[in-house]
Amino acid sequence: MNTLGNIVWLLLGGFVITIIYYIVGLLMCLTIVGIPFGVQLFKIGTYALWPFGHELVDGPKEPGCLTIIMNVIWILAGWWEIALIHIICGLILCITIVGIPLGRQHFKMVPASFLPFGKQIQ
Repeated sequence: MNTLGNIVWLLLGGFVITIIYYIVGLLMCLTIVGIPFGVQLFKIGTYALWPFGHELVDGPKEPGCLTIIMNVIWILAGWWEIALIHIICGLILCITIVGIPLGRQHFKMVPASFLPFGKQIQ
């Protein structure tokens, strides 16, 4: 069922979301200061590629001081808008019965896109 869900996800916009995450991650990696943020965007992009059957969980010994500081910078830099986009897409997809599983995957990505530092894909 996870494979079927992932295929439908890719065909109905998941591939576009992943490409956007990767492109913005590459742009962030062009600067030394942006590399940590680019790495987080790559992680979220990988998670967005195959969300069914995977979870984003806290890493070992998390949250640490650096993780909290980087998450605060992430929010202050305006990256919280990614979480807002996932909420809106999830609400739109949940209008139809067929879109509910895809909407739930968007809702599952909200914590990952709001506070990405210290998370691991499992």
